[in-house]
Amino acid sequence: MSASLHASIIFNHMKKHPIFTTSFKSVYPHYVTKAEKKDRTQQEVDEIICWLTGYSRSELKSQIKKEVDFETFFAEATNINPLRKKIVGVVCGVRVEDVEDPLMQEIRYLDKLIDELARGKKVEKILRM
Repeated sequence: MSASLHASIIFNHMKKHPIFTTSFKSVYPHYVTKAEKKDRTQQEVDEIICWLTGYSRSELKSQIKKEVDFETFFAEATNINPLRKKIVGVVCGVRVEDVEDPLMQEIRYLDKLIDELARGKKVEKILRM
């Protein structure tokens, strides 16, 4: 985990956005449903999440099973992909590259990747390969 993300987690306890304390497990099915509605697969969703976070598939499943919140999900992702900084564009009217809070930016990166998958973009392009 980057020092700035760690600092954000420590110092933003008083002004936490509700998504930070939302369980990743509760949102994960929505990522999968969004992808599947566009004929994409859960395996592709998992591949994208693992690429972004550095989790293995078994570690991802473990995080889901433990019902960790988004804050913990990203705090425990010790091998976050540096190529994520190449992710640009708008999610929910917000430009991901301009998000100031490091944790919120990680969440927006994930949202953007899932959006790209649902729009039919090839996984190789999504993963900035």
